[in-house]
Amino acid sequence: MSVNLHTPSETTAPAMLFPYVLDTFQQDAIQHIEDDHNVLVTAHTSAGKSTVAEYAIAKCAQLNKRAIYTSPIKTLSNQKFADFRVKATQMGLRPEDIGIMTGDIKLNPEGQCVIMTTEILRNMLFKGNEFLDSVQMVIFDEVHYLND
Repeated sequence: MSVNLHTPSETTAPAMLFPYVLDTFQQDAIQHIEDDHNVLVTAHTSAGKSTVAEYAIAKCAQLNKRAIYTSPIKTLSNQKFADFRVKATQMGLRPEDIGIMTGDIKLNPEGQCVIMTTEILRNMLFKGNEFLDSVQMVIFDEVHYLND
């Protein structure tokens, strides 16, 4: 059974359903995503932050917009790329809609959801990249590395 405690508007179905009951912070974050607000989720490891990230990606898919998922290191980017390709259909995407950009890998950089290192995003921002015009959401994993 899929349970999503978020109450969507009358006209819009939830972007993604989850097979478990969401914690309060997940419900709140998802509601803010639905309301088109910026969201910052901080919680300990294994608390369920990825649920919010996956919902944000699914919301972008629902809106036919792009999502960028950043991580500070290539290893984590590679892991998320593999994870998101497996979960793509749950997020309203096809596995081939997921792309990755790191220092040494560039696979489907025009995908609807592109995983990249924070450094790649930083360089895109400094150079001014038209790819960013179609991006609805940027998800930062390990945000404590942002100062680097």
